[in-house]
Amino acid sequence: MTPFRWSLLTFILIATFGFGARQAIGTVYGSGEAIALLEALARSGLYLGSATATASATTLALMLTLIGMVRRAETEFDSQIYGNINTIAQLCFVSLIVSLMLLLVLVFPVGEFEDIPDRWYPMLYEILFGATVLVVALLSMTVTMLYLTIRFVISEITPGDNI
Repeated sequence: MTPFRWSLLTFILIATFGFGARQAIGTVYGSGEAIALLEALARSGLYLGSATATASATTLALMLTLIGMVRRAETEFDSQIYGNINTIAQLCFVSLIVSLMLLLVLVFPVGEFEDIPDRWYPMLYEILFGATVLVVALLSMTVTMLYLTIRFVISEITPGDNI
């Protein structure tokens, strides 16, 4: 199975787990309960969003190092390795943008708004919970793709068949 398929499988598993977690929480019945859930989600979401943004930006920078290492290696790599690196960079970019959007939304003092209709709070909670699951699933997909690509590079440049 290709590295992209493994990473897509990881994404699907994490997204399914997130959906299951959301189902376990149950129905959000009113705006008061939604505001309490939003505040709890915001506390953890800020840490998650900032950590994911940092990890994505760092991984993007390190992809340049990996490209240089692959080009200087005495082993010839096919276009698949460059395609994997490009896919990792794309995943990092999407993870970074989604994380930044999540951070932007989470810094709004949602419970302090007076003109927002009460029915919007449960919808906002659903959207933020989904965005949080998306950030985690994208990060897991990126890490899986990165691991399999690095494993392939190491196996190609390591003498012998130990890897």
